[in-house]
Amino acid sequence: MKHQIYRIALSGLLATGLTLGSAAAFAQQDNAAPAQSTDQAQTGGRRHMTPDEQVAHMTKRYSLTADQQAQIKPILANQQQRMQALRQNSTLSKDDKRAKAQSIHADSSNKIQALLNDTQKQKFAQDQQRRQQRMQQRAGAAAPTNS
Repeated sequence: MKHQIYRIALSGLLATGLTLGSAAAFAQQDNAAPAQSTDQAQTGGRRHMTPDEQVAHMTKRYSLTADQQAQIKPILANQQQRMQALRQNSTLSKDDKRAKAQSIHADSSNKIQALLNDTQKQKFAQDQQRRQQRMQQRAGAAAPTNS
């Protein structure tokens, strides 16, 4: 009978210890998750791809060579830095920021396009045109109507 009581007590202690250990592990995971999401560049709830992610996407989409990848990545990294600085600049108006962002993007696109072959350039230009149309549609949907 004594041994049974000890076993029950020991089982209870082990179960409590495992439960507390699991809770601590979950708490650590929960605390780590927000740190990861704050590291991501976000604007308006949309996540921006890192230069590495962009190069990987472009490599798949345009069949970039290793040399092209190596040349495009710094262009995208520079674009990302310039866009982050622009977002943090509180002295510019919304229209000025939009114009500057378009200028930064156009500059990067021109540099990237110069590195592409004819087939890649054609596909890249089509993608840029679709992107521009989506932006115009969003801007049109966001514009207030005077009724």
